[in-house]
Amino acid sequence: MPENLQEEALRWGIPLKEVQDLGIQLRNFFKRFREMMKTKTRDTSEYGFHYVSGLLRMESKRNYAHIAREGAVSEQNMQHFMSNSPWEGGGVIRQVQEEVRGHTAFAKAVLILDESADEKSGGKSAGAGRQHNGRLGKIEMSQVGVFAALATPEASVWVDGELYVPKAWFEDKYAERRRWVGIPSERTFQTKPELAWQIIQRLQERQMPFVAVAMDDLYGRNQKLRSQLQEAEIEYYADIPLDTRVYLKKPQIIYRKGKRRGQRRRIQGHAYQVSQLKERGCGPWQRLEVRTIERGMLIADFKRCRVWVLYGDEPRQEWLLIRRDARRTTYVLSNAASDTSLKTMVWRKTHRYFIERDNEDAKSELGWDEFQAIKYRGWEHHLALTILASWFIAEIKLDWMARIQRDPALLETFQVDVLPLLSVANVRELLRAAMPRRQLTTEEATRLVIKHLVNRTRSRRSRLKKQRSIENSQPPS
Repeated sequence: MPENLQEEALRWGIPLKEVQDLGIQLRNFFKRFREMMKTKTRDTSEYGFHYVSGLLRMESKRNYAHIAREGAVSEQNMQHFMSNSPWEGGGVIRQVQEEVRGHTAFAKAVLILDESADEKSGGKSAGAGRQHNGRLGKIEMSQVGVFAALATPEASVWVDGELYVPKAWFEDKYAERRRWVGIPSERTFQTKPELAWQIIQRLQERQMPFVAVAMDDLYGRNQKLRSQLQEAEIEYYADIPLDTRVYLKKPQIIYRKGKRRGQRRRIQGHAYQVSQLKERGCGPWQRLEVRTIERGMLIADFKRCRVWVLYGDEPRQEWLLIRRDARRTTYVLSNAASDTSLKTMVWRKTHRYFIERDNEDAKSELGWDEFQAIKYRGWEHHLALTILASWFIAEIKLDWMARIQRDPALLETFQVDVLPLLSVANVRELLRAAMPRRQLTTEEATRLVIKHLVNRTRSRRSRLKKQRSIENSQPPS
């Protein structure tokens, strides 16, 4: 190994000698979680290791069959392990949460809520239905999850999630389908904001460290969720639609006795749509640096003011934070303390970018959207092992960052003020070098081709049978 490469790697914070042992590190990392994948009768954790290894090293087609093939284990056993085996995915997630909670890098993290939709070819998968798919920008047959990430500028990681099950799935006509895919009998319909609150409560009970919650307008517009956060004394930054109504002065609620229907409610005070306060009535614009990005520094204009928001009959004072950049203007309600600085509010609000990146990494780098199983338990297990894989990447990055100081001369060499952090893709590239993809033997490749031919032949037989059945059912001409 050339010494100059070792030196150059260290300048960028990469310990080249440790890269060679990343496969061993993955094994040792996984040992901490393997007890969670044992059942009362069997130790099935080896399938869990091959699954996580496959998510991290494979480039595409990360489904049960291909991951099993990569790990040289039975496809049928892998499918059983993921879709049917009773090991508790929640136990794996809880242990990841405990480790994240104990890591100093997340001491002042922001908890971010978001959803992510994955297109499905049919409606058989648990929770699948025609619903909004943000990635496609339209209503499509999709499976949707609600996710929570803990984010800091140094690292962000998924820490929990729930499968959204549309209301139609709880109708009587879906009873057999619910049973078949394994949706728990005690589960009832919950909206996405209700699932988000369930996740927040769970993380708070487990003492996860976060200084605030940030959420997009699907969750931010929900008054009940904002009220629940307020009652729990959790600081929030809630994106809201531009037509949300607020008051600059405290409104008065007046009740007058009506002639027919009892008391009539009247609000005394002038209401504004938040978009009306963009140019007037909400203080001056201030230009602030948001965060470093690949192209330099992200800069945006911000203004804020104290406003009153009606929650039923109760007026409550909050911050209205407005952000303006070259592309759009966004509006945020926050219950942050009245003495919170604008810089702190901007810092916490703009963390929402990180879960969007986490969602994209989960799909493009960890194969989240390549998941093809039908069972509810399969979705939960896939979530647990995806969270585990992402935590391995985050832990490697944070460990190297803490122990290896990058060469400050690089800043002068490239004439920049900050160096880019290692990405998920970067760490996966190094891991693939340390754990090269397995090559099929001639015999394995031949068996695979024969299996493929058999499946195609069976498919043709099925189509011909259907075609003949249609022909025979038609009356003679």
